[in-house]
Amino acid sequence: MTDALAITGLSKTFGGKFAVDNLSLRVRAGELYALLGPNGAGKTTTLRMVAGLLKPNSGEIAVFGHDALKDPAAAKQVIAWAPDEPMLYDRLTPMEYLEFVAGLWGVPATAALPRAEELLKWLGLWDNRGERCEGFSRGMKQKTALAGALIHDPKLLILDEPLTGLDAAVARQVKDLLQARVKGGATVILTTHILEVAERMADRIGIINNGRLVAEGTLDELRTRTGEGNATLEDLFLELTGAEDAAPESVRR
Repeated sequence: MTDALAITGLSKTFGGKFAVDNLSLRVRAGELYALLGPNGAGKTTTLRMVAGLLKPNSGEIAVFGHDALKDPAAAKQVIAWAPDEPMLYDRLTPMEYLEFVAGLWGVPATAALPRAEELLKWLGLWDNRGERCEGFSRGMKQKTALAGALIHDPKLLILDEPLTGLDAAVARQVKDLLQARVKGGATVILTTHILEVAERMADRIGIINNGRLVAEGTLDELRTRTGEGNATLEDLFLELTGAEDAAPESVRR
């Protein structure tokens, strides 16, 4: 089966400093993959290159077999990108926003309208479908942006910190939707600093540090690698990134 995402030797520099350094990883079709790392590890830069928002210095990116650098249009057609900050047109209502985004993707109105209704109902926004987004809370904006990312039924959904700033109820709705998408055959890649979320939801986990992949696998595979059979993902993360060793002794106790 073709990988959902294949990254080979990917590098990106800013001001002569590597943000992503010869990174290679594979995301299998139909899995939820958590890409984890400390602040500044290169997670968002990597995902922006996959989404076609940044051009790498070197390397290869394939999305369901499409060369994302030589044929970006084909790759983008099957990708949805949702950044950590919701990007909406505040003067539009959720329904108007979804109709607009669907039009950009070339989704026929006959398919877009029922899909928009389904998404808004799933995310608890149906009663707000006629209100302008400018008055929405952070959580409502996040859910509207997520609906916009899903309106063209992408095969690969990429989310950068999708749960940031969300209350427990909204976060549960988003997590339920992502799991439903994976069960339906889609592939999800997400970054999160909430390690318990990755521990519970992810089929596989990739951990990067200083732009390089330092570990990848299921939670059990990461435990085997470190020799910590009962360790939490937080314990493994701190060990693999060296953050535990860098902490003051009083904090490590």
